[in-house]
Order: sequence, then structure tokens, then C-alpha cells
Amino acid sequence: MIKANYPIPVFENLPTPFYYYDLDVLRNTIEEMKMQARKAAFVVHYALKANVNPSILSIIKESGLGADCVSGGEILAALAAGIPTDKIVFAGVGKADWEINLGLDHDICCFNVESEQELEVINELATAKNKIANIALRINPNVDANTHHHITTGLNENKFGINMSDIEHIINKLPSLENLNMTGIHFHIGSQITDMSPFQDLCIRINEIQKYFINKQIHPTHINVGGGLGINYEHPNHIPIPDFEAYFNVFRKHLSLYPNQTLHFEPGRSIVGQCGSLITKVLYVKRGSAKNFLIVDAGFTDLIRPAFYGAFHHIENLSSDLDMEKYDVAGPICESSDVFAKDFSMNKSKRGDIIAIRSAGAYGEIMASQYNLRKLPNIYTSEDLK
Repeated sequence: MIKANYPIPVFENLPTPFYYYDLDVLRNTIEEMKMQARKAAFVVHYALKANVNPSILSIIKESGLGADCVSGGEILAALAAGIPTDKIVFAGVGKADWEINLGLDHDICCFNVESEQELEVINELATAKNKIANIALRINPNVDANTHHHITTGLNENKFGINMSDIEHIINKLPSLENLNMTGIHFHIGSQITDMSPFQDLCIRINEIQKYFINKQIHPTHINVGGGLGINYEHPNHIPIPDFEAYFNVFRKHLSLYPNQTLHFEPGRSIVGQCGSLITKVLYVKRGSAKNFLIVDAGFTDLIRPAFYGAFHHIENLSSDLDMEKYDVAGPICESSDVFAKDFSMNKSKRGDIIAIRSAGAYGEIMASQYNLRKLPNIYTSEDLK
């Protein structure tokens, strides 16, 4: 079985649990993504909600990507990383006044607006500053991403965006909001999508919506299709880079842009997911009557995805080459849901073995908590440990 090429002797001397980021994987992923995006001059904004580790944001900035932010804190992180303000877009269904003012003060590229009242608030705050805010209307295309219901965002029943049934009313209201400049329309149907057909469905729906706006004599200068491309959680060593070529080709082939329009993307997980692993040690091997438990020192405070929505992560025992054995891999948190995997086959394990929970670069460190008064995990990169 192929395992991650990690510095095991170094890991053995580090306190666990910790996150480890292979920055070569990150750079290779970004280069492939940029190469495919350049074929059609697509504009890419990295979704900071996936990971805001400063080492990662530094590489994002160096690569020339923009930033997709969903909070004022993320805007501040993008600014601290040196990402130009004209490459920062701000989305989110619940933007607080101070967050909107932060965006206005820094003249960010665009606010992706999700409700009629939000339009009114941004206009009011922009008027007070004698500024014009660029906005895009986030529209629910009612396209099913065929993914977990917790990470589906583009249906009429979701809290995000504006339903098409309300668009005409909003369009009629826009002329009265004199400190807003509508520059685009925005979509996002969900995440961890590996079947390209939902993206094709999105393109078809956007083409229909575009015609609606053109018939109203409204010409958006940009279309933002959000993110959503998934990664291969089952085989991170064999498939470390997502299929950006197939992903971007869907939009090249099926989305009809008008002259002088630009197409924007907001990938997060697909850029950073495979570069990170949660490294933990075996505390105990607990042999039950029906199954074996591998108790490790990482818990859902460090990686909540499996407990939160049953997410799968490939797990490797980096210390063992023994025969395979099935375990429930569980953490120390005082909750029954603190389980990373059930009946998972891995090399026979013992106390002190180093375990890697793979594909944890997205929604891992960023969602860590201190429940049970646990310390937050340490962070190391491949460059730190050279």
C-alpha cells in the first residue's frame, strides 16, 4: 500500500496531534489549476473558509489568486496576507455592519449580495461614506449538487441567495439604491462535487438567467460560479490533484459569456484539501468482543468533519507495515460521535504508532475547537521540518 512520503522520524519527536502541510503538493495543485484556468482566462478567488493558515495564504498570494471571503475576519486575513483589495470578494448571508464597512473602507472588488434587505443596508452604509459599492446578486439556480445536504447551497429551500421569483422585484428596486453598482451575478450550488453533471446543469441554468437579464437591458460584467469541485478522499496518494481540466472544460463548453464578460471561480477545498494531514498517535488498542478500537490522541476538536456530517478520510499507520486489520478509529473526546472511521482496514497497530488522517487541508484546522478544554493542534509545514 502506498503511503504518504512524510518524515516519520521527525514526526515521532513532535507532540501530537498536529496538522502537517506539504507545501509542494499545494504549489503543484495551484500550478495545475492556474494552467487549466489560463486556457479561458478564468479569474480565480481562493475561498478562505477552507483554510487561513498564514503559510498557505502566503503561497495563495504569491500565486496571484484573489480571495473569496465570508466574514470580516477573513477579509482581514486576506489583507494581512497582501492579497490586493481589488481581488477580494465578500459573500455571506449574514454580513454585519462592521464587516460591510470594512469592505467599503478597503474598496473591495465586490459584495455578493444575498437578500433585498442586505442591498438596502449596503446602500445605506455606502451612502454614509460617500462611496459606490460594487455588488453581484447571488441567485439560487435551484440546481441540486447531489452532495450531502449540509453542504448543498443552491436550492430554493437553502438559506443562501435570492430566488428567481424575487429577482424582478429587486431589479426594479436597484435604480433607487444610488450607491450600489451591480456588476455581476453570483452562484454557488454546493461543495465536494466530483460528478461534473451538476456543473453542466448550472451552466444551462445560468444561460437562461443571463437571457432574462439581457432582456431587461441589464448587462452584468462578470459571472461568478462559486466553487464546489471535490477532491479524492479515498486515494490521496494516487490522486493528489483534482481534475481541474474537466471542471473548467464544463464551463468553457456549456456557459455562454457575452462580450467583455469575465467568469470567476471560488475554489477552496480543491486547492488546499490534499496538502494537509492530521497527525496523531495511538494511545491504546482496545480489543472488544465484536471489533477493535484504535484510540488516538486527536479528536473531533481537531477534525470535526467525520462527526459533523459523516465525512470520510483515508487513514494510514505510518509506523507499521504489518498485515491489515480492521479498527474503529476513535478519539478521546467525551462524546460517542468522536469517531474518525468505523471498520477501517489499516496496518496492525500498537501504542505509540504514528497515524495520518489524510486530505485534511480543508475544513480541518480552521474548524478546530477547544471543547473539553483541549489545546488547539500545533501546525507544521514541510518547510518547517526540513
